[in-house]
Order: sequence, then C-alpha cells, then structure tokens
Amino acid sequence: MSPIKIIPFIILSISCFSQTDSEKYIIDDGITVEKPDGIRMLNEVYNSNNIIYTIGKKFTYSYFYQNIKGEKFLIKKGKEILQPEGYSIADWEFVEIDRQNMETINHLILRPRPGNPFERINPDYNQTAIGYEYVMANNELMSSEETGAIENEMNVWIHPPRNDFFKILEINPFPYIKAPYQIGTKWTWSLEIGDHWSEKRWLEWKGSIENKYSYEIKDKKNILTKLGNLECYIVHATANSRIGKTELISYFNPKYGFVKLEYTNIDHTKTVLELEKVD
Repeated sequence: MSPIKIIPFIILSISCFSQTDSEKYIIDDGITVEKPDGIRMLNEVYNSNNIIYTIGKKFTYSYFYQNIKGEKFLIKKGKEILQPEGYSIADWEFVEIDRQNMETINHLILRPRPGNPFERINPDYNQTAIGYEYVMANNELMSSEETGAIENEMNVWIHPPRNDFFKILEINPFPYIKAPYQIGTKWTWSLEIGDHWSEKRWLEWKGSIENKYSYEIKDKKNILTKLGNLECYIVHATANSRIGKTELISYFNPKYGFVKLEYTNIDHTKTVLELEKVD
C-alpha cells in the first residue's frame, strides 16, 4: 500500500459494503481505497474523484514545537553530516521563535501530485501521491519528500510530514477520518514501526513496535482557523505501543481537509500544524 507497512487492527471485510460499494472499493491494510479495474490509469482511479487533495493545489502550513515547559520553537538547518556513501545531509536544530534566522523552516507545503512516484518499487501503489516541502525563511528548501494520501467518500487518510524533526510524527496517530462523518463514529487500526524512526532527542528503542490506534469523532463545530471560521469535525485519536502513548486532535473540514493538527508526542511535548492558505 505504501513504502511503510500498515498492519490492520480493525477487522473489516468487503461484506461491510453494499453491492455498489464492493464494486468500487477494497479494504487495504484496514483503509478503504478505490478498486482498480485494469482499464483506467492511476490518476483516473485514485485522483479524479478527490475533492480536497486535487492535483494542482498547494496547502501551506505553519507549525511550532512546544516543550514540556510550554516554550515554543521552530526548526532550523543544522550542521552537515557526512554519510557513509560519501555525501552530506543537513541535520536540524530547535530554535526559539524570536531567534530564528534565514535557515529556519517557516512553512510546510503539501502538494498533491499526479502519477506514481514509487513506480519502481511499488507499481501497484494505490494512493494519491503527495509531496511535502520544508521551506526556510530564505525561500529555499531544507528538504522535501514524497508520500501518499487516500481520499474517497469512505475515508480520508494522509501520511504526515516525516522529514527531519517531523519524523517524530510517525509515532503519533496519522490524520484520518472515516464515514459516517458524525459525532460518535469510532474506528481502529494499527501500524508496525521500525526502530529507524527512533531518535535520541525524543526516544530511542530497538526492534519494531506496533502502534494500536483508536479514533473517535468527538464534535462538530465552527472554529476560528487561519482561513477564517470553518465548520470542522473534531477527531480525537490515541496510539499505544510498548514504548508509550501519543495523541492527535485533528480538525477536519470537508473543503480544506485537515486544517489543524495538535499532536502530543511520545515525550509529552507537542507539535501543532495549522493550514494557512490553499492556492
């Protein structure tokens, strides 16, 4: 399904669908995705029915990290680290908001993309490709990545940004909402996570962990966002594993998607992303 392995936790079957639904969708690792028919191309199957994450849009997010003392930080480019293969990559560092410089990441940009960027390793990739760009104050990219999202009438699910500092979000619940969109809807799934996601700046572990997630739509109300007042479904999610617990409160709007993400990290710090604009 994706470059990471997702293990189903909720027990679902095609029999849950109506006949019409079973012709349109399949359950892949616990998430509902469009069923390919061997005739239509990837963009027709997985992208053309999107309402939110459509090709050509640009979603610009602001963010901050908050430590256990309540102090807020951004991320800046750190020193260059030589890799065994002979090339260097930039490390990252925390920087106080009032001490940021031109190499501080100011925004994250999410862009839906056409086609399958993972064609060589996964020709049957069944998600809408999305890219994340980590934009510094000097308008240069510190880094970028490509990953995927799933959007259809049954559910909306996206990979979070996971480069540099943001790899901490791999341990948190992923942004995810499932139909019916109404207060009280609950669902679960799980994900196996390798120790290459561990990091001494928040937590290190050995071997794989299995995150078991619980989601619930807790509320529906108008909230003030950076795009104005928007009616949002408020989804509370938790992830539990042998290394501890993480949480996510997400605010989902049917037009703009996940407009605010409030993460409680594995070390009890917080990461908050807010949608600033959509172009």
